[in-house]
Amino acid sequence: MKTERCVIFSSLLLMLSLPAQAHTGAGTVHGFVDGLLHPLMGIDHLLVMLAIGLWAVMLGGRALWLLPVSFLLMMAAGAGLQLAGFTFNSAETWVAFSVLVSGLLVWRNYHISSGLAVALAGGFALGHGYVHASELQSVADASAYVAGFLFTTVLLHVTGIAAGLSGMSRLKVISTGFGLLCAIVGTTLLAGV
Repeated sequence: MKTERCVIFSSLLLMLSLPAQAHTGAGTVHGFVDGLLHPLMGIDHLLVMLAIGLWAVMLGGRALWLLPVSFLLMMAAGAGLQLAGFTFNSAETWVAFSVLVSGLLVWRNYHISSGLAVALAGGFALGHGYVHASELQSVADASAYVAGFLFTTVLLHVTGIAAGLSGMSRLKVISTGFGLLCAIVGTTLLAGV
């Protein structure tokens, strides 16, 4: 329990400590289709959203639906905070850190209480939603864009859940390989931030 609190506290400090980095998207962002595509165009978003689904399967029970739902709600909240003009320091670093930590959680099959899992996933989602919303242009349809990336997030969570459930006999192999991939990508992203 003490280690869990230390990881969460350190994560929050990291999120607040560095200046924000620009998240570079591809082209102009205007609406629903751009929102649909955005999570698929960045390896950071793609891996974390799949990892949340897979980790939910690994935790089992209520976490199977609680983790993805809380992730979506906090992602929407992060987008809302960015659209309302709030500034998160080191949002890009936080997103990269979320790739590393979600990879470690899946790789090591780390079990924590549902409450702590939701808090951690929610913290990751807040950063991801904020970064997604920062891509918007001033003439964009913000609600359509947010709806688009939330819809794709649902699909990615469902894909992670389906991969975990369909491969229950191979879950250890799937989680080890995927978690290790996330940890390596997250480390690489952090080194580049």
